Amino acid sequence: MEEWSKSIFDVMESVAGMVDEFFLEVTEMVEEFADDVQNTVGLDFDQCLQDMFEPIAEIYFDLEMLVNETDQAFTYPVEPTLEKHPACIGCRHYHGQVYSGNLLVCGMHPYGWETDNCPDWQDMN
Repeated sequence: MEEWSKSIFDVMESVAGMVDEFFLEVTEMVEEFADDVQNTVGLDFDQCLQDMFEPIAEIYFDLEMLVNETDQAFTYPVEPTLEKHPACIGCRHYHGQVYSGNLLVCGMHPYGWETDNCPDWQDMN
């Protein structure tokens, strides 16, 4: 009887070893498959995202360049003269930029000062 129980114990140890070996092999195969899927699908997914993003980015950058060109076309400087805004000649606060056709003379007097002596005039130096 002792021989019989020893045989059963040996068979069970053998089966346990085979089960361990089976699960190790299955784990290795699953890891290899996961790596293959990640490499294949991951690269394809990255390429798909890149293919979708590149045209959008290109359109965005083209629009940004167009907007910058348009902004520069509508914004330009105007210097004060004796006929227009004589009180602003040499003033540190004079801004003199035209935005969409509207001249911004300065922050205190957006449309300029009417007489030759502005109360907010300061020398540029």
